[in-house]
Amino acid sequence: MMPIHVQNIEEILPNLSAIFNLLTEEQKSTLLPQISLQLFKKNKKIYVEGDVPHYLYCLISGKVKVFKEGVGGRAQIVRIVKPVEYFGYRAGFACQNYVTSAAAFEPSVIVCIPIKAMIALIQENARLAWFFIQRLSANLGQADERTVSLTQKHIRGRLAEALLFLKDCYGVEEDGSTLSIYLSREDLANLSNMTTSNAIRTLSVFAAEHIVAIDGRKIKLIDEGRLQRISRIG
Repeated sequence: MMPIHVQNIEEILPNLSAIFNLLTEEQKSTLLPQISLQLFKKNKKIYVEGDVPHYLYCLISGKVKVFKEGVGGRAQIVRIVKPVEYFGYRAGFACQNYVTSAAAFEPSVIVCIPIKAMIALIQENARLAWFFIQRLSANLGQADERTVSLTQKHIRGRLAEALLFLKDCYGVEEDGSTLSIYLSREDLANLSNMTTSNAIRTLSVFAAEHIVAIDGRKIKLIDEGRLQRISRIG
């Protein structure tokens, strides 16, 4: 990871307003000197399964995937992170080592906050504690829904859901239909719980049916309504 020079760490505080607005002035003064800002290159791992958690992370810009190695070394993407979201803190709060890994989809700027400092603040600040309880609860609900989808839907339903999931997370380009994230077919497969060959074949079928258009790693959603129907019926 590469350090990023900033004249004053307070330059990035607007991105951290969700938690800093919950802190007292004294708590802000305590936390500020401990914050660092890092740049992670494309595909660079941010943390690795089995590591001891040292930081709570906040993605400022870029895109991040959280994944877990499965049977045969095949990765399963369990969550994707968008600006400005916090991640990598569950294991620290649980006093466990990481059970997942995280890596940058593309060059990403990330704030690193010492997990011990955050835990100390949570223990004395109920509003901050509630902030993270809400986010952990939302993530758990989303994980429950994805577990059912990834295990019970057919390949077409899983891929359709993944494409809609990417649109919801990262949006589209100026044309209003091209996903603003360019995934490798392997990453798309890992998000959809299928082999890379199945992802390629199913995406090609979607293109032949004029549901999507493919240009390299760019995917354009042509018939979003049909994608939603395919996702819904599984």
